[in-house]
Amino acid sequence: MRGVLCLGRILDRLTSWWFWISALLIGTLLVLFFIMLGDQSGASISKFSWKFLFTSTWDPVHQIFGALPFLYGTAMTSLFAIVFGGVIGIASALFLVYFTRGRLRVILGTFIELLAAIPSVVYGLWGLFVLSPWLQNYGEPFLARVLGFLPLFHGMPVGVGYLAAGIILSVMIIPTVTSITRDILLAVPQDLHEGGLALGATEYEVIRNISLPYARAGIIGGLMLGLGRAFGETIAVTMVIGNRPEISASLFAPGYTMASVIANEFTEATSHLYISSLYEVGLVLLVVTILFFGVARLLIWRVSHVQKGRMV
Repeated sequence: MRGVLCLGRILDRLTSWWFWISALLIGTLLVLFFIMLGDQSGASISKFSWKFLFTSTWDPVHQIFGALPFLYGTAMTSLFAIVFGGVIGIASALFLVYFTRGRLRVILGTFIELLAAIPSVVYGLWGLFVLSPWLQNYGEPFLARVLGFLPLFHGMPVGVGYLAAGIILSVMIIPTVTSITRDILLAVPQDLHEGGLALGATEYEVIRNISLPYARAGIIGGLMLGLGRAFGETIAVTMVIGNRPEISASLFAPGYTMASVIANEFTEATSHLYISSLYEVGLVLLVVTILFFGVARLLIWRVSHVQKGRMV
């Protein structure tokens, strides 16, 4: 009996050590990433300093590098994805939770989740050979005729560009947003929902005034996770965005993102400064992603804190 107790204590201690090692390993990897990227991008930082972030010239021939077009392209496509894909994802989750029952809910939910299992290169092929030609021949000319008075819809319809990349990213983040929002909405107490209906509110009024406010923190978390995927997506975006390091207000124009330029030009980089500049783009992408998730966590914490205060 005593031997069994000793063995149990040893296993508990080993398990505790394993948990500590796992947690330290994750933190160490993040620090090592920073050290590696900072060390490799040293030449670029010394050469261009903070101007690297605000320079729009990317000229490997004359060894002039600036990351502004990539920052702009990443922000533009990601914001488009979170607005377009986020709205569709939340609406899909509401439909699954409140307007479907039984097998239909399971089947539709499974189909949406399967979208997340499709490799990004397949999304890229679809975007390149199906979406882009359709946008060039029908979608962009229609938008130019109807909304051409806005700078977003100026320019020649070429198919590849910010619009195609934004649509691809929207489709890719929909499963994430829908799954998390659906699970959060299913966790809303049934008493609250039925209580609202019992007081005479319609289904839409209950969703707008009770369910969505209750699940707001979780929905924001789902949107942030979707945005995180849009930030770092590489292959699919590279295939449809046009890969031109220029800044344009038009969604029809070709562009570039931080992840795309790293994947596209690393094999072509020959000089030390060129490679160092690509490392610095990776460092900027990592810093922006971490800052963004920090702000997102703070936002979720504030919303949750306000909700708890109201419940008390």
